[in-house]
Amino acid sequence: MIFKALAATALTLAAALPVQGEGGAQSPVEVRLDVQLIARSADGRETRTSAAAAKPGDTLEYVVTYRNSSHEPVRDLQATLPIPPATELVPGSARPSTARASLDAREFAAMPLKRKVKREGREVEEAVPMKEYRYVRWAVPLLRAGESLTFVARVKVLE
Repeated sequence: MIFKALAATALTLAAALPVQGEGGAQSPVEVRLDVQLIARSADGRETRTSAAAAKPGDTLEYVVTYRNSSHEPVRDLQATLPIPPATELVPGSARPSTARASLDAREFAAMPLKRKVKREGREVEEAVPMKEYRYVRWAVPLLRAGESLTFVARVKVLE
């Protein structure tokens, strides 16, 4: 299951930026996604290994780098990282911390996400469980020519 989730994330991320721009021109933004399994050694240090053998309970770190390969700046870039099914976003792991989250890729809001529900006849606001988050997004007003920016988020494998 997790292999499908990793593949789906890579495909969705690759589709997040068009390969071709206006007039058939190549997109000036290159996207690279790296996924690593994060483990803790007995002394508490983190180690990184291949995510190919991820299993329930493991933590994966997604590192996505956006690079402007053109000679012109790119404005209003929305760096979006899909959160695969069968995983949940690890609270506080999104870096930079300015990330916003979404359940549906249409509406993004500051974390933690909240929703209104009825409890005992009253409407109350409650936090949305992290396992329901499906996207994390960072707004980049300007990506200069030749500049690269890296964004990080961790997920816990559920299934």
